[in-house]
Amino acid sequence: MSKVVALTYSLLILIQSFNINLEDLNKINALIDHAQFHKEMYGDSFIQFLAEHYGDAKDDHESDHKEHEDLPFKDCHHLCTHINVTFISPNTSFKISNEEFVEIPCNFFYKDTFTSFEKPAVFQPPKHA
Repeated sequence: MSKVVALTYSLLILIQSFNINLEDLNKINALIDHAQFHKEMYGDSFIQFLAEHYGDAKDDHESDHKEHEDLPFKDCHHLCTHINVTFISPNTSFKISNEEFVEIPCNFFYKDTFTSFEKPAVFQPPKHA
């Protein structure tokens, strides 16, 4: 059972690495229709069609039709990179000021609330020795 789960997870990770989303799968029909259009109009094979739309001849053929926007796998979200760049100013200087110590007068006054007028008999010193 664990081998089946491991194989399933491996295939899931492999499919996700192709960066295919549901929108691209929905546009497969547009790809097939456009490939048939190229076969009828220009006599292109499917390999030539892929080369014109996704390969080396993409730049030359990009402006010929407006249907290219509907083709799948045209978004380049997998090419987005997020680079963190830290800019450090080389002219940073710190000024350390040396101020004299000013003694603050003591404003703390503690007064014990204990009174010695009444002492309980237990804590009295012995009277007879």
